[in-house]
Amino acid sequence: MSKGTPSRGKRQTQTHIVCRRCGKMSYHKRHKVCSACGFGRSSKMRKYNWVTKKSINPTH
Repeated sequence: MSKGTPSRGKRQTQTHIVCRRCGKMSYHKRHKVCSACGFGRSSKMRKYNWVTKKSINPTH
């Protein structure tokens, strides 16, 4: 229950590795699903409108 120096060496396991479809470090090793592109869950690419910034056209 001590903090400080003993807690520093706790990050040895990887949860996410490189996805072979999108190339990002978002493929979960245990769940076998990519959080960026949806590989392993769906054959379609994962895409949401809230991810991209909408360009505002002042003429409309």
